[in-house]
Amino acid sequence: MTLQKQGIAALLAALLAVAACSTQTASTASPSPAAAQTPQQGGELTVLEDSAFSGSWPTGLDPATNTTGAANIPQMSAIYGGLFTLTANDDGSDAKVEPNQAESYELLEDGQVLKIKIREGLTFTDGTPLDAKAVVFNFERGVKSPCSCAPRWPLVEKNPITVEEPNTVVLRFTRPYASVINAFPISNVNWMASPTAVDKLGPDQFRANPVGAGPFKIVTNRMSSELVLERNPGYFKPGLPYLDKLTFKSIGGDQAAFQALMAGQGQAFEGMSTVPLIDQASKSDRLTVTLQPPTSPYVVQLNTQLAPFDNAKAREAIYYATDFNAIAKGLFKDAYPVSQSFTAPGGLFHHATVAGYRTPDVAKAKQLVQELGGLKVELGTLGAYVAKQVMVALQTQWKEAGIEVTIKEYALSTLVEQFNSGKWQSMLQTAGAWDPATGVGVAFRFRSNSPFSGVKDPKVDELMGKAEATVDAAERDALYVELGKYVSDKAYAPFGLAFAPANLAVKGVHGPGLTTKIPSLAVNTAVQWDKVWREK
Repeated sequence: MTLQKQGIAALLAALLAVAACSTQTASTASPSPAAAQTPQQGGELTVLEDSAFSGSWPTGLDPATNTTGAANIPQMSAIYGGLFTLTANDDGSDAKVEPNQAESYELLEDGQVLKIKIREGLTFTDGTPLDAKAVVFNFERGVKSPCSCAPRWPLVEKNPITVEEPNTVVLRFTRPYASVINAFPISNVNWMASPTAVDKLGPDQFRANPVGAGPFKIVTNRMSSELVLERNPGYFKPGLPYLDKLTFKSIGGDQAAFQALMAGQGQAFEGMSTVPLIDQASKSDRLTVTLQPPTSPYVVQLNTQLAPFDNAKAREAIYYATDFNAIAKGLFKDAYPVSQSFTAPGGLFHHATVAGYRTPDVAKAKQLVQELGGLKVELGTLGAYVAKQVMVALQTQWKEAGIEVTIKEYALSTLVEQFNSGKWQSMLQTAGAWDPATGVGVAFRFRSNSPFSGVKDPKVDELMGKAEATVDAAERDALYVELGKYVSDKAYAPFGLAFAPANLAVKGVHGPGLTTKIPSLAVNTAVQWDKVWREK
């Protein structure tokens, strides 16, 4: 059985329903005038990135060694481009994964073999070829990577990744893996590094001065501070990129970014989540505000391998003590929809409710806490605005139920280390992706072999595996519904509001995913930097 190169993406995209937030305010307006205007060549752009997330790349920008790659999609996409990319209409509809540096793909043998054909004539910025051998080199490095964005491919032991022709790469899986293409845009195996440059520079120099085949190449790189890029004249798309220079600057949060944009110290900011600032920015005649379709609900991860959450009663107490609807309404004016599972309105297979989900009941929570003889919890998260606001609200709600709560705030790299140690109790994290089987999706937070999971349950693994494997959209949907109910029944992790970040740009700046809507891959949208442009 052969599945044509666009079959799966089209099949899955048919289920996409990009929903507006339940209560629209002026801040959610998302004009997209760029589509009606003719892009202009040239100019420079400075993009501000939150130092708590995309603005941090402490281990560098080598796809195989960057441990924060899922957060660094902006920088990685600009340097490396990508074999595949997620595209959508300006309003976020008809989202699908399309070949980019790849020319086409085929899934064979009921989804157990993937063939990827690479475009002919591609070169890295050092002049060396981006061919099938280079792709195999990157795939083999990528699967061994410590990055949270490394693929979890179920590869066969013998000859799992091979070159069939000069421009064709073949992957062989132990089981059907139909969702593999949708996973590429958020994985390090999407970003091709020059094998020659890796060998010549060595790992330490390459991570600071990587060589790719994307729309831009590096001028200077100050880790987690500033990345200056210039136009790649050998880029494979004629006339692109539009910009001559692209700079990413790390900045300390939403307030600082808003002030910098208003002061002319930058022209764009990705991922604003501070609702009052979004509302203020939407009223400015200087800025364009685009609220992206949410794909990643927050989840309170509970480490079921350690006390107290190895006890189901403790987990149930957290469910009953948690009221995300009240948080969404009280703190965020219902700007973010609430989900009871690992999907959100901007992604595939979304269902807002789960049958039998434990709804807030302080009395039941108190009773369970008493039966446990008390409950002390340490709750951690990243230092981002929405996360910090939700943390304080959860602490207040849980204390009302008699739960003693200590909250901790982590930098991204420290958070990764904490998960890898396994010595954590609960974490407020996002758990979702455009396709639940990809990126920071359900497997990332719940699969037994993921270091970012607090659950080790063969039934969960089985349901996820089946959903990843099938090409039938209705069957996948049913499996995810079953999985969502199973997670709920076991009280493994309560879900909450679906984070929908906003991108801000100075008027006159345009570009797909920046001033138009593309569903978020993880938290932020994958902006197509080669098509971003400025009015002169």
